Amino acid sequence: MSATASEKKPSAVDGRLTLEIARITERAAVAAAGWRGKGDEMRADQAAVQAMETALDEIDVDGKVVIGEPAGAERLALDQKVGRGAGPVIDVAVDPLEGVTGCAKGLSNSLSVLAFAEPGGLLHVPDAYMEKIAVGPGYPEGIVDLDQSATENVTALARAKGVAVTDIVVCMLDRPRHGPLLAELRGLGVAVKLLPDGDIAAVIHAANSDDTGIDVYLGSGGAPEGVLAAVAMRCIGGQMQGRLILDTPDKRAKAREFGLSDPNRKYWANEMARGDVLFAATGVTDGSLLRGVRMLPSKVVTSSVVMRSWSRTTRWITAEHRR
Repeated sequence: MSATASEKKPSAVDGRLTLEIARITERAAVAAAGWRGKGDEMRADQAAVQAMETALDEIDVDGKVVIGEPAGAERLALDQKVGRGAGPVIDVAVDPLEGVTGCAKGLSNSLSVLAFAEPGGLLHVPDAYMEKIAVGPGYPEGIVDLDQSATENVTALARAKGVAVTDIVVCMLDRPRHGPLLAELRGLGVAVKLLPDGDIAAVIHAANSDDTGIDVYLGSGGAPEGVLAAVAMRCIGGQMQGRLILDTPDKRAKAREFGLSDPNRKYWANEMARGDVLFAATGVTDGSLLRGVRMLPSKVVTSSVVMRSWSRTTRWITAEHRR
C-alpha cells in the first residue's frame, strides 16, 4: 500500500535524466514567470506549455504523454510523442503550470511539474477531481483511509504519534467545497493549514512532516495532479490514497474509456505510480515548497526539487541562468 523501494536495479528511466528533467521544469517555470501578476491565465499557461514541449523534444528519449493537457489541447496532449525518439522509452506526465490562477494573480504556490516513468507505470486518469489523503513515512500500513471520516483519521494519527488530537496539523486547499471538512476538523481543535493553490505541493508537505510540521493532507483536487503527487510519494515514502470523484454519468463513462470501471475504487500511491519514477518541480511564484523564479539584471535564478524512487533521493537545486 505505501511507497516501497521494490526496484532491485535501475530501469529504463536512466538516472542521467535527473538533471534533464530539472532543466525542463526550469524552462517552463521561467516562461510562465513572465506572466506573473498580469491577469492572463491563458497566456501564462501557453508560455509554460510551449517551453516544456520544446525542452522535452530536445532530450534523447522516446516519450509518450500519458498525463497531459486537457482534451483538445494542441500541445502536450494525451498520447503525444515527445523527445528525439532515441534513448529510453518512457511515459511522461506533465503539468507545465500548476496553479494557473495563482500565477496570473501573483499568488503563491504556482509550480511547473513533470514526471517520467517506465512504460505503463502511471495510472491514466480523466480530467476529473480526486479525493486524496496522504501521510509521511513511519506509520503502520493503513493508518489513514478514505473510507474513514476525518475525525477517525486524525484520531488514529494522534494515537500513533502519542499526541493529543489538537496537536495534529492538517493541510488542505482553501476551497468552498472543503467547508464541511474544515468545520469538522476545527470542531476537534485540529490545526489546519489552508493553501490557496497547489495540492501537489501540499501532498509533498505531508510526506515531509519532520520538516514542515504537517501531519496529513486531506481533501480533493485534480486527478492528474493526484497521479503526479503519487509519483512524489513513491520517491519520498509514506502513504497516499486517491479515489476519483465520478458523480455524473458522463464522468463515469469517461473513466471507463480510461479502463477505470469501478467508480468507488481507492488507489494507493504504488498503484498510481509503479516501477521506477522521476519527479521534478520548479517554483514559478514563491510558495511553501519552493521559491519562485527571480528575475535579476544579470541572471535568472530558479529553485527546483528532483526526486527518484529507485534511489530514494531528493535533490534541492538552485540554478543561476545567466542572461
